[in-house]
Amino acid sequence: MNADTKKSSQKKLIDTLNNQAKINECANVSASNHHIEKELDKIWKSADELRANSKIRPNEYSSSIFGLLYLKYLDHSFSKAYNLLVEKRSKEHFSIKAEDYHALGVIYLPDNSRYGYLLNIIDVNSIGRAIDSAFISIERENKELRNRLPITYSNMDGNILLHLLQLINSITLDSDDRIYGKPFEFFIDRFAKAEGRRGGEYYTPTSIVHLIVDILEPLQGSILDPACGTGGFFIQSSEFVKKHRKDPQRNVSFYGQDIVKDTIKLCKMNLNIHGLSGDIKQGNTYYKDEFDMIGKFDFVMSDPPFNVRRVDKEAIREDNRYPFGLPNSDNSNYLWIQIMYSMLNHKGKAGFVMANSAGDARYTEMEIRKNIIQDGVVDVIISISSNLFYNVSLPVSLWFFNKGKKKEDKEKVLFIDTKKIFTQVGRAHREFSDQELEFISNIVRLYHRKNPETSKCSSIKVREFFPEMRYNDIKGLCKVVSINEIEEQGWSLNPERYLIDEKISEIIESGEYTTGLVVDTATELIQDLKNVEENLSDDFVIMFEDKLDQIIANTSEANTHFKTMAEHLKPKSKQRLVGDLIIEKVIGWSVPIVGGAVAILIIQYFINLFK
Repeated sequence: MNADTKKSSQKKLIDTLNNQAKINECANVSASNHHIEKELDKIWKSADELRANSKIRPNEYSSSIFGLLYLKYLDHSFSKAYNLLVEKRSKEHFSIKAEDYHALGVIYLPDNSRYGYLLNIIDVNSIGRAIDSAFISIERENKELRNRLPITYSNMDGNILLHLLQLINSITLDSDDRIYGKPFEFFIDRFAKAEGRRGGEYYTPTSIVHLIVDILEPLQGSILDPACGTGGFFIQSSEFVKKHRKDPQRNVSFYGQDIVKDTIKLCKMNLNIHGLSGDIKQGNTYYKDEFDMIGKFDFVMSDPPFNVRRVDKEAIREDNRYPFGLPNSDNSNYLWIQIMYSMLNHKGKAGFVMANSAGDARYTEMEIRKNIIQDGVVDVIISISSNLFYNVSLPVSLWFFNKGKKKEDKEKVLFIDTKKIFTQVGRAHREFSDQELEFISNIVRLYHRKNPETSKCSSIKVREFFPEMRYNDIKGLCKVVSINEIEEQGWSLNPERYLIDEKISEIIESGEYTTGLVVDTATELIQDLKNVEENLSDDFVIMFEDKLDQIIANTSEANTHFKTMAEHLKPKSKQRLVGDLIIEKVIGWSVPIVGGAVAILIIQYFINLFK
């Protein structure tokens, strides 16, 4: 064996050992997280069983649990501060006052607000009043908490409250105060699942938040979420900063706005329980920027509500946050898109969730999209799988803006299709694993000519697709597209326009639109349909009708059969969902390419199926 061969063999062996060590490390972290979640899941199931045997609505119950979790966190922090102050008092001989706790950055708790005091109440019928009294006392002694705590326990069943106090008291994690953020996030996630559509209005699934934050990399600067919900983007941004050995309190500042008062309270508690603070305000973002900071933010990240109707456009016609004008359609998507754009400073970056339909919207919405694309700020568009959200079963897209793009990148956009990348969690829900998240983020890092991250064991997958550790287009997964190509596609920002599946591409190129393709596609759609709850939201209907209007208006007179089928679908309540699934997964690529030939067959298939 010559010297070069020997060195090469040694390098391969070292790489193999390093990869195995990394895999083992990831497995240990995963096992630890699984243990914590398993313990929390036991508590959740017990709490949920209590709710199931009561008359309390899920949203009322969630508010009660979050309040008690927050009180447990406050009590834990207070006990640690008390021990420090007692030790200091023995040396310096002074009496401990509320101001001493405040000086340590700790909320002062009067005696009647201590968790142990509430646990030891004998008369269960008085527990609700005692908890309300505890929160009133805390607000009185700590002005920063005025009107922020839930004072809603007096009318609740005392036996249920006692059991909840005991359940939450059984949470045993490490001594770090901020570790109480883990159960807080866990219960937010569980309640969002339980509340379905309403839960999705205030909570974005953790894996989506992680992906947006990992791609934006908010290490330094101001962060805005104009539809902040429970503050998930702020929490994950702080975790990202800590992961890179920096202090989030020094390096980033958080600004959030939401229309719902109770959600604002929850967001503030969530920040506080993670050892963070932020400027969180109540307000309707469509009509007012509560911070008066247009063009000032380093980062904007959000999961805004899709397809909202009846926004009063006359009230916002002179608003500078809509620099490309107001869309004619009764749909808020292009209001949100412009808010994300206009709040950024000259080097700012944005990442947000958007309905798939926005990528192909026509007329004035297309003009707005065209102007944003020509401005050179659209950086990355990622399509993601269906069933990753609790309130939206259809696929959505993640949009990323960057006003500080390098000159050589301004004339191009990276499109990524991740609809085949997911981990199934239960029958009807999906998420990204840590490894999948890191792999997707690394595609963007390589495109930006950065080194990939490997802390979540994605290195093997990255090398499989990018052996030279440099970005290159991967058919069906990722492609860099020029603005000229985007113009040729009607200024579409739908990744499926540019990342057609290899099998479908071959069929289209050959011109053989066989019934086999129809049956295969229909089978996939039926499986998706089985995963969708019967209780449909208005969003489905709105998206469906908007899409049909676009298709009917833009289909040539030669395709009258297709028009007839589309119009036939429109009034059918059950077929609205079917049509929506067809449009999102099939018509998106088939109409521009084959003039609706495949789409007609699939629509006919479903009409027969649901007659």
